[in-house]
This record gives sequence, structure tokens and C-alpha cells, in this order.
Amino acid sequence: MANIKSQIKRNRQNEVARLRNKAVKTELKTRERNLMAAIESGEGVDEAFRIVQKRIDMAAAKGIMHKNNAAKHKARLAKLANAAS
Repeated sequence: MANIKSQIKRNRQNEVARLRNKAVKTELKTRERNLMAAIESGEGVDEAFRIVQKRIDMAAAKGIMHKNNAAKHKARLAKLANAAS
């Protein structure tokens, strides 16, 4: 455990950020699974893709995901969504 006051605060901040980032990443995975389920069933693909695309953009804007990584994910999901419709 750190003895320096600023490092103790930094540890607290890092823990809060870690939990927030984990929640966002978990939601992204859930939205991607929902999109895959929609693609397999053939219903609601456009709506599911719109939601997952929005969440990816939000994660990239917050710095949770790099913008190039976000673009890569969106491109791959768009390819699958377009093939399904």
C-alpha cells in the first residue's frame, strides 16, 4: 500500500475508472451478442446495429476504446449486418 497521499488518491481514482470502464465494455459485449442474435433470427438487425454502433462511438469518445479499434469493430459488425439484410 502506498504511503504517499497523492498515490492513495490516485489508487482510489483508478479503481473508480476501472469499474466504469468494465461496465462499458461489458455492455458493449452484450450489445454485440444481441446483434449476433438478431442476425441469426433475421429480425431487428438494423435497430440492434444502430444501438451497438452508438455504444461503440460513446466508448471511443470517452477514451475507453481507441478510435481505430472502434472503427474496426464497427466495420466488422456492419459487414455482418449488411450481409444479413
